[in-house]
Amino acid sequence: MIKIAPSILSADFANLGRDVQRVSTADWLHVDVMDGMFVSNISIGVPVVKSLRKATDMFLDVHLMIEKPVRYIDAFADAGADLLSIHLESDMPPGIRAALDAMDKKGVKKGIVLRPITSAEAVLPYIKDVDLILVMTVEPGFGGQKFMEDQLPKIAAIRKYIEEFNPNCHLEVDGGVDPKTAPLCIQAGADVLVAGSAVYGAADPAEAIRTLRGEI
Repeated sequence: MIKIAPSILSADFANLGRDVQRVSTADWLHVDVMDGMFVSNISIGVPVVKSLRKATDMFLDVHLMIEKPVRYIDAFADAGADLLSIHLESDMPPGIRAALDAMDKKGVKKGIVLRPITSAEAVLPYIKDVDLILVMTVEPGFGGQKFMEDQLPKIAAIRKYIEEFNPNCHLEVDGGVDPKTAPLCIQAGADVLVAGSAVYGAADPAEAIRTLRGEI
């Protein structure tokens, strides 16, 4: 079944608790953490994740767009993240491995993320050890960008790797996902879709979630 993970980056931060409840029919809640260094934007940090954990029992899918993420794995895990995903471009391979090891010690699910410039083959050293691979179909850092269709072959290639090496691994897509692009992602092999404005910008978020799943 396709999972939908609304991105709170598109929520009203002055009414975050309310907006979490507006998407309660979704499968996961996607939380974008930006440090102003790995990406130019700054978003939220550990205190907001801790508050979200108190406000909902939804699965918290926390996407760390930060440099040297190993420094913050324990803090975000303790704050209540269910899954932490880190960019392969955010550190050297030993640092990426150390971050994944830290997730193991904390008992959180592990994810790796690829920017559009990063090839599908970059996942191979880690694919057997992770629970999720996230393909960015926009440049990370800001919401509302246009979907990059040239990333579809990468999604398809990673789906083949998953089937060969780790069939239980999820394949997530984030960036410009809407009712037109969601079927393209699913056809390419994605099983988790992150959507921000397509859900929060809809008059009926629950209906938007069903549409993205392909139910209506």
